Amino acid sequence: MLSLAGPSAGTAEAAEGGIHVSNGRVVEGNGNAFVMRGVNHAYTWYPERTSSIADIAAKGANTVRVVLSSGGRWTKTSASQVSTLISQCKEARVICVLEVHDTTGYGEDSAATSLDQAADYWVSVKSALEGQEDYVVVNIGNEPFGNTNYTAWTDATKAAIAKLRGAGIDHALMVDAPNWGQDWSGTMRDNAASVFASDPDRNTIFSIHMYGVYDTATEVQDYLNAFVSNRLPIVVGEFGDQHSDGNPDEGAIMATAQSLGVGYIGWSWSGNGSGVEYLDMVNGFDPNSLTSWGDRFFNGSNGIVATSERATVYGGGDNGGEDGGTGGTAPNGYPYCVHGSASDPDGDGWGWENNRSCVVRGALAPNGYVYCVHGSASDPDGDGWGWENNRSCVVRGSAADR
Repeated sequence: MLSLAGPSAGTAEAAEGGIHVSNGRVVEGNGNAFVMRGVNHAYTWYPERTSSIADIAAKGANTVRVVLSSGGRWTKTSASQVSTLISQCKEARVICVLEVHDTTGYGEDSAATSLDQAADYWVSVKSALEGQEDYVVVNIGNEPFGNTNYTAWTDATKAAIAKLRGAGIDHALMVDAPNWGQDWSGTMRDNAASVFASDPDRNTIFSIHMYGVYDTATEVQDYLNAFVSNRLPIVVGEFGDQHSDGNPDEGAIMATAQSLGVGYIGWSWSGNGSGVEYLDMVNGFDPNSLTSWGDRFFNGSNGIVATSERATVYGGGDNGGEDGGTGGTAPNGYPYCVHGSASDPDGDGWGWENNRSCVVRGALAPNGYVYCVHGSASDPDGDGWGWENNRSCVVRGSAADR
């Protein structure tokens, strides 16, 4: 999303510890799958709204994406302010996705700053980030290219990742798509594997922003499946229920994300301006005054209340199995794996814990069958059903995936 005061808008695994990528999924340090269900909060324009993170958490969100500024377009968010925001997230028991907003529309918007400048900012506030790998994801730069020179996204993103890793920033990184975040050109989709491989930690999460470009279920499903089927971590980092560039299919976005075990973060809590006030989830930062979009997002089908699970680092979900706790029961009757993909070395969606089979969250189709590891290669007749490891499986995005 652009300024609230301006125009609107792989198979390899990361090292263990902190939030990280494992087998194409976002997991916590203990290996438990973590599916983001969050809200964007425009901190950099409203720093006085100090209760917003807690208010968002009270609505059931497990993640807050916080807008920061590197100082290029707005007042720089200092290291001490970053520390305070992280503390607020931890007190509210939400995962903190911190993003630099100054990069929005680079190449098309002359006021925007580069990803390289954003990387310099993160290095400058490294002291606030150190030791917070269990609680913080670093979203390098918001919508870092507009619709001009967007093919430069790949090399610029790789260079920014390299700069952060070289500086010793070991957090999970998140990278936004070009084309004002919507990747209508397929630039991020087509280059995601090489970007992921360029990260020496193999710990980069991709973020797509879904507004008017994604106005049909097919477009939503095709885009997200392109990442999931290739075991590349994807999150819907922004979306709304309407927008100036078209009418996003929020129902399809939320349903598809839930079906695929993909995270989503809605835009935004409050404070929108310049004609996009309809994207406010609450009126005037009042948590007791939901807008129609806010009510849909929190209380509707596949919304926050129905699907959000608190991170286990805060005691949510399960307890890591240390006292016999479980991860819940999958639709096929098998328990979910407490340790997520860490209990599934062959990546087929089935794990082994406590002397019994378990299912990795996000590995099941809505009908209760596991997804085919090898996709359509295991489905020679093209009916959506495959056969792997002596059992039936479902091809993601096929007619059987329902």
